[in-house]
Amino acid sequence: MGKLEPAAERLSAALNALEAGLVPLARAREEAKAAQARIAALEAEREGLLARIAELEEESESLGQISEEVETRLDGAIADIRSALGR
Repeated sequence: MGKLEPAAERLSAALNALEAGLVPLARAREEAKAAQARIAALEAEREGLLARIAELEEESESLGQISEEVETRLDGAIADIRSALGR
């Protein structure tokens, strides 16, 4: 029995060390799951923002075209008024 007691003590110490190592591992796994969920949420938000940026770019282009048309018409109207006043 002399050899059995030290072996049992070593086994007990090894099990205690294993159990102590499992706690941080479990915590790290939970943190990793939370981080993955946060990453997924951020990626979804990013996609939404990219879509909104694309919409705003299209709207900006459309407003630019309208502005150019208004400018052209105003220039024409001003030229017509000047012409009429100059007669």
